[in-house]
Amino acid sequence: MSKKEQVQQQTTEEWSPKQIALRKRMSKDFKINWQLYVMVLIPVIYYIIFRYIPMFGNIIAFRKYKAGGNIFGETWTGFRYFEQFVVDRTFWRAFFNTLILNGLYLLFRFPLTLIFALLINEIRNLHWKKFVQTVSYLPHFISIVIVCGMLKELLSTHGPINALIESLGGEAISFISLAEWFRTIFVASGVWQSLGWGTILYLAAMTDINPSLYEAAKVDGASHLQQVLHVTIPCILPTIATLLILDIGGLVGSGGAFEKVYLLYNPMTYQTADIVSTYVYRMGIGSGNYSYATAVGLFEGLINLVLLTAANLVSKKFARTSLW
Repeated sequence: MSKKEQVQQQTTEEWSPKQIALRKRMSKDFKINWQLYVMVLIPVIYYIIFRYIPMFGNIIAFRKYKAGGNIFGETWTGFRYFEQFVVDRTFWRAFFNTLILNGLYLLFRFPLTLIFALLINEIRNLHWKKFVQTVSYLPHFISIVIVCGMLKELLSTHGPINALIESLGGEAISFISLAEWFRTIFVASGVWQSLGWGTILYLAAMTDINPSLYEAAKVDGASHLQQVLHVTIPCILPTIATLLILDIGGLVGSGGAFEKVYLLYNPMTYQTADIVSTYVYRMGIGSGNYSYATAVGLFEGLINLVLLTAANLVSKKFARTSLW
């Protein structure tokens, strides 16, 4: 017996009966469902290559980087770039704009998505229900470039909205060029685009509710609204809490906001439209200050981690559900 086989035999002898049984079940399951494991392997490889390996590049937040030089920077600078953006008013404007935009978006989208899911769940005509779902899902699949193009056309000074305003005796408004209108445009268009898509998880959770709970509520004399408040919502509360945790964890993050903001904003709307991701883009790609941009991005990630952890702890304590 070779040395390798002896080691394997010795290791096997140290396993408990439960460990041996578990390995056998895993081996049998892999042989039966190997196609599913291969499919899972694809996103795992994607995340390793495009999410985890690039993390090593964060080192240039602490080192001076020059294009064409060492990919991990030339000289150690410590917290120099962090100290630089902490005293930068432009950064803090972008930081608070990110909080405000994402906060307003969450404030309107989250309850509206839940209410819309409850309304769809109440539709008894199956064909009409599918039609409503399909129509509400469609905006999610429209390219953000097309959405922004539609917004610019609708809100232009010669667009249909201004035409309606002028027909009612008002004056045309340059929505896209006015900083005070940007947040309204961003939130309203975001809710329109994500409202239907956001109901999918809620509707899936509602299908798992035991019908006998509704029957018991009817016997107790509960009205239709009371059934929703005391049966439907409590049963999907774990799903609500999980989605809320994820949303709170991304309050400072860019998510899909970067593309929309980048396509809609202009120097005249920087005051309310400039967010951390567009600021990082201008500092990094625009100005070539990659180390500084990396430091800002790293700070953004740390803030998101703190928010996610705090939201998870609060949900675990009060809603009895959490991500970990």
